[in-house]
Amino acid sequence: MSTNDCRPEELYAATIAGLLKGVKHIAVGMLSPIPGAGALLAKAASEQPVRVSILGSHQHNPWTNGGNELFDVAGRGGIGAFFLSGGQIDGHGNINLVGVGDYPNTSVRWSGSFGSAYLYFVVPRVILFRWEHSRRTLVDQVDFISAPGRSEPGVYRPGGPVALMTNLCLFSYQKPSGRFLLESIHPGHTLEEVRDQTGFDFDVPSQVPTTPAPSDEQLRVLRGPVADQMVEIYPKFAAEVFGRSAALSQAN
Repeated sequence: MSTNDCRPEELYAATIAGLLKGVKHIAVGMLSPIPGAGALLAKAASEQPVRVSILGSHQHNPWTNGGNELFDVAGRGGIGAFFLSGGQIDGHGNINLVGVGDYPNTSVRWSGSFGSAYLYFVVPRVILFRWEHSRRTLVDQVDFISAPGRSEPGVYRPGGPVALMTNLCLFSYQKPSGRFLLESIHPGHTLEEVRDQTGFDFDVPSQVPTTPAPSDEQLRVLRGPVADQMVEIYPKFAAEVFGRSAALSQAN
């Protein structure tokens, strides 16, 4: 694989890594390979020690009781960044992990909220992500609020959203207004496409930059050390994106 041919997943991971600068402890949940790759890339690029904890990993999971210990560390301020997604995400940063329709009579039922609301409140930098950018997923108002993007004045809340990453663009979250600002559009996509595929209103600067492609060094790290580590955590992703298998990683 040539460094001149950047895959979308590598662009997303490099962009996520840029959002994690200065974070000392990054936690990643289950089934989050692109955030995991971004976290490991951020760790490799940092001049200061960075801890990456990934649920489901043997190498990068210091906990013996999974989510319970993650919640305990997060509640004590020990997690600097985390990632959340949802079947629906709206323009106020609310996420829905329950289902579509009027609860409890949802026509489509998802896995459930788990600890999303708690982590959304206590982790300082929560990066939202959704790899299907459409009006079906990015809606004007979620059908059920699993975790709210903002809280009423006077509510103690050190945590909350800082960005929303999709397969079309990167939004930043503006806490005072509770709205998203379009930060950049990924190569090959347009502002018109982003507007057409987004179900909520968002703020747009006078000029919207293109999301920068990963540097040659970032691609080298992603396709080398990060890919080797991803095999243990996300073997299918490592094979499809990086062409890495367990046998190849051990040989290196």
